Amino acid sequence: MKLALSINGRESSIELLATAPACRFQFEDDPAREANVESPVSGIYTVLLDGRSYDAFVETAPVGLIVTIEGNRFEVEVRDPRRLSRRAGGDGGGGVQTLSSPMPGKVVRLLVGLGDKVEAGQGIVVIEAMKMQNEMKAARAGTVLGITAKEGATVTAGEALATIG
Repeated sequence: MKLALSINGRESSIELLATAPACRFQFEDDPAREANVESPVSGIYTVLLDGRSYDAFVETAPVGLIVTIEGNRFEVEVRDPRRLSRRAGGDGGGGVQTLSSPMPGKVVRLLVGLGDKVEAGQGIVVIEAMKMQNEMKAARAGTVLGITAKEGATVTAGEALATIG
């Protein structure tokens, strides 16, 4: 899946060839690269790239994401060019949506994977709270850019579960 990127205002592109944890990707015309990506805690990613380990701290911003790696701050906006080209005018639903848990509970099931296309109202994650299962749904159509929820994990109210762009 090819995505358009803006990193600190500089336009680029990336092609995701395989998703986490064993990622394969290619920036523009550079050779394909591999990285191992894990998310031990919501909003924190451990990346093993070229034999070196990095911690990436990711937070949602009004437009895109703020990623901090080794004290360097990057403003990142991710766009799926295929989705944008089919749109006629703005639909008011642009940007990145972070799906958060409305209550404390346990992640019972993940219904999508990283890179999957989703429609508005499609189920993303199932949370069990007070012996009831609640399906968390996408507010708009897009592509799953990140999944911090893990099956069997306990989540708190307001904890990010997935990011859709």
